[in-house]
Amino acid sequence: MEESTQEQEIISKQEDKPVIAQSSPKQVRLAISAFYFMQGVCFASWASRIPTFKALMGLNDAELGSILFALPAGQIITMFFSAKLTTHFGSKKMLMATAPLYAIALTFLALATTGWQLAAFLVLFGITGNLCNIALNTQGVAGENYYGKPIMSSFHGAWSMGNLTGALIALGLVNLKLGMYTHFWIIALISLTNVTLNWKKLLNYNKPDAVMEKTRFFTMPQGILVLLGVIAFCSMATEGTMFDWSAIYFEDVVKLPHNRAIIGYASFMFMMASGRFLGVYLIGKFGRKNLLQISGAIISIGMALAVIFPNLIVAIFGFMLIGLGVSSIVPMVYSIAGNNKKVPAGKAITMVSSIGYFAFLFGPPLIGYVSQLSSLRYSFGIISVFGLLITFLITKMKEIN
Repeated sequence: MEESTQEQEIISKQEDKPVIAQSSPKQVRLAISAFYFMQGVCFASWASRIPTFKALMGLNDAELGSILFALPAGQIITMFFSAKLTTHFGSKKMLMATAPLYAIALTFLALATTGWQLAAFLVLFGITGNLCNIALNTQGVAGENYYGKPIMSSFHGAWSMGNLTGALIALGLVNLKLGMYTHFWIIALISLTNVTLNWKKLLNYNKPDAVMEKTRFFTMPQGILVLLGVIAFCSMATEGTMFDWSAIYFEDVVKLPHNRAIIGYASFMFMMASGRFLGVYLIGKFGRKNLLQISGAIISIGMALAVIFPNLIVAIFGFMLIGLGVSSIVPMVYSIAGNNKKVPAGKAITMVSSIGYFAFLFGPPLIGYVSQLSSLRYSFGIISVFGLLITFLITKMKEIN
């Protein structure tokens, strides 16, 4: 789960504001982590069931790709007002309202019987997810400041662990032949329980500014920020593809039975979560520039292995490499952009994230269209090219220390 343009707008306004807290820093950290974790579980519950939707509705890859566009379309709808809502009401109140709505929206997906119904419910899922995501990341920044240490990566690691847990839960329930509606309601009830147990431990901002500074929806990046945006785009397109297509790849290309196809998604998420928790250590050991180059190469090698040798063991190993490769790229890119001496930090990060965010919009549908024209196996080769492009661009960027 990456920070989008609207989140940066809120963070730039509120990250320096004092907060009102009734809990210790450790309790606040655990509570915020729990919300990140449950949002990851909810998202993985949907992503792990995509092959089921595809089979039940008889969709081809292009049709599925078009439907998948509905979720980011829902996110786009909220981009124009979600930042203002979170700034006006505060991230705690917004999170208390949107976390339950996101969990309930998940259950609606199981009611879809046609492609257009699934697309409509995905728009709703995207709307509630984006509102929750912005409030949660804003709360995360406040929690990091309150804790007094750089723990933001651990919050995103909790989201990744939630993804892995959600995939494993889905794997178990699929093998138990439990229906999607029951599955999704189990997740929703767990999420609602989390809100009930942890909302009091979240942070309250002091009253926000009455008038929020007007900002442009998109500012044209320049120089190194353009290249950083392209790198973010390549990484986020890889993530989006793995979220939406990895289970289908294991079912259609690796030829794994439907009830075991989630293994590919789980293996990717396991290494992505591990890489995020190890990010601080790896940056200290290799440096940002070297780690970015290595990460791009790992993505390319991992996908090449999965495409050239699509058997179970090699494909799992390849997907694990991809998860490790993407785990730290976007956090490092945002950090580099924020330390740009020519552009203020908030504006620089907004520029880069504006480019990267479009990857989630176009990456997964593109895989579906290319797959329909050739095959899913070869469409995944695009990801290998993205990895090489990341390594190439970093090599040419002398500004990065």
